[in-house]
Amino acid sequence: MTDVDGWRLPEALVAQVRRFEAGESGPAPPPRLAATVVLLRPAGGGFEAYVLRRAASMAFASGMYAFPGGGVDPADAGADIGWAGPPPEQWAYRLGRPAGEAQAVVCAAVREVFEESGVLLAEGAGGDDLEADRQALVRRDASLGELLARRGLVLRSDLLGAWARWVTPEFEPRRFDTYFFVAALPEGQLARDVSGEADLTMWVRPADAVARYEAGQIAMLPPTVVMLRELAGYPDSAAVLAAAAARDAATAVTPRAEIAADGTVRLRIT
Repeated sequence: MTDVDGWRLPEALVAQVRRFEAGESGPAPPPRLAATVVLLRPAGGGFEAYVLRRAASMAFASGMYAFPGGGVDPADAGADIGWAGPPPEQWAYRLGRPAGEAQAVVCAAVREVFEESGVLLAEGAGGDDLEADRQALVRRDASLGELLARRGLVLRSDLLGAWARWVTPEFEPRRFDTYFFVAALPEGQLARDVSGEADLTMWVRPADAVARYEAGQIAMLPPTVVMLRELAGYPDSAAVLAAAAARDAATAVTPRAEIAADGTVRLRIT
């Protein structure tokens, strides 16, 4: 691992930066719209966040600890969906996107956290066994809107708090324009290790995760580290959700790689 401006980047990423800066990897691809959700639960007077370690077989960020999330699918857009909480027009303001795209991002956040943790942010989702529905979503045999309509459930956008927006650096061959959300674990639901994209999951206090990262025990990409450092400053999940309302989730944070005269790779945030 290489320490880069406070972040240890895998040597493979450092090599990627050098190839990109040398013009050996072609032009940067456009980023794909994505959403990720940090689930929170009370723990010993404080709170924990749900993280998973991406399997070594994954093309993007393999071996990294991250939060449930992924790209926006076409089925997330324009869905006729039961909806409770802030409407898409309000999310458009929060996310800095047209209402249709904002709705798709929120739907993707709900769908991805359900696919990767089994937690469904929907009214009335606490009791029934939804595993068959979750698997149908993963296979893309059904959309989130179809699942909710068949079950008579309503998406709870009020359970989500928009926190930040990060765009993958240009040197990455797979790039995402990702909105980060926070959400309290709904009462009566449990996060489960069901994602085929992860080989380990855990609940961890944000400060403990950061300490393990700084000790070189776990690997995380910059957005995950920054998010956990920020969350560690709050006493409980209620304070996190209250703070989310005032966060700027529309302005993109874009790390850019630079190679210094001495050959050191640095990431700068713009």
